[in-house]
Amino acid sequence: MGVVIESFVWEPTSSVFAFFLLSTFLSIFLFPYFAKSRTFGTFDHAVSSSFARFQRWFLAIYTLSSVMEGVWSVYGESELASYGVSKESMVSYLCVGFSSSLVLGPLLGVLSDLIGQKRICLLYCVLHFVVGVWKRITMSPSAWFANVCLSLAGLVHSFGFETWLVVEHEKQSQRNDSLNETFWLMTFLESASLIGGQVLANWLADGNVQSGIALSATASLFLSVVAIFCIVRTAKEPVKTLPLRDYSAAFYAYVLGDKRIWFLGTSQACLQFSTAVFWILWAPTIVADGREVNLGLIYPCFLGSRMLGSTVFPWLMSGQSFLRLEDCLVYIYAILAVVFSIVAYDYQEISTLIVLFCLFHGFTGLVLPLLARLRTMYVPNELRGGMISLSQVPANATILYCLIQRGYSGKIENSTMMALSAVSLFSASGCIYLLRRWGKSPHQDWHKL
Repeated sequence: MGVVIESFVWEPTSSVFAFFLLSTFLSIFLFPYFAKSRTFGTFDHAVSSSFARFQRWFLAIYTLSSVMEGVWSVYGESELASYGVSKESMVSYLCVGFSSSLVLGPLLGVLSDLIGQKRICLLYCVLHFVVGVWKRITMSPSAWFANVCLSLAGLVHSFGFETWLVVEHEKQSQRNDSLNETFWLMTFLESASLIGGQVLANWLADGNVQSGIALSATASLFLSVVAIFCIVRTAKEPVKTLPLRDYSAAFYAYVLGDKRIWFLGTSQACLQFSTAVFWILWAPTIVADGREVNLGLIYPCFLGSRMLGSTVFPWLMSGQSFLRLEDCLVYIYAILAVVFSIVAYDYQEISTLIVLFCLFHGFTGLVLPLLARLRTMYVPNELRGGMISLSQVPANATILYCLIQRGYSGKIENSTMMALSAVSLFSASGCIYLLRRWGKSPHQDWHKL
């Protein structure tokens, strides 16, 4: 008598997606009614027509750029596996990407401050255009070249668009409310665009990875051309005239010489490190016990929770809050550290892991606009790109070290990397606490040389 073993594939229920959709909808559409009774309201301020036009164009460009990021984030390991690439080679490709970001990242940040943020955003689109052409023509893994281009594009995406926004905001002398609104909308639209990029890539692949890569390359070419056209259509950006020597002196005085910027930059690096560790290990952690899991349906849950978390930001900024921004970040970083500590304990229940990872992304969606707001308070706009790119150096170096130790020598376990992420987030909480003690009074901005 034969024994029939039924296979079970774990996947989130439809009620989970309904919860994120309904909660996000209520958070956005109920906010204007509650904000009317506050001192300041994100939706109540007056914005000039010129900045409102730029804001619409900017958000459209940022959405297109995030869709391009989402399209290529779908493949990764599956693309290399379809060409028979070994696990060791995949690790080496990851190391090449982080090495390029480690070496060239600070240079790109300084370059954006010197030549202008609009031009560095054009470079982002050009990099995606080149990757699309390369993948379309060669039809081979071409992982070394493509990985370097995509890593540099992701680096530019992390600071180029935000710096472009704040420079334009300062140039038109707008109120901070309009900037706060755009910060959380950037996080919200980026998460939604990553989901859209995943849907587009899966639809183009339709079960065939190699044909999907070719069609995705065509889609990336089209999106990059549209984004370039939109960037060119925006107002012309004046050529930067600050000499490199003056820029270096200002950077040393206002960034390297300010301990508050060190605290802020360290907290950013800790968040980037923990986020990178999550994206590297979330799938192996969930399937560690051997059960089959539909990872394609879990991925939108993370981004949906980040969308929901970003909608909390205007509620915090709608009036004179009892807590300063630094106080909020101290508590949020501590919660994120606790989340990673539980995961590092090697807990194997899938539903618990999903809840913890959703909490991580939900609070990350709130942290990102809060950090952007703090950068506006403490970092001069003329040095913003260099500061953000420089703060990513320790994170990229630590990730590269962990990849080498884990992938080649096996000296570090996945749980150890999770524990390191927890320690880094506790350190970030301490840095923000010190920034609060030695920083300025609440809601006081300083961003002029």
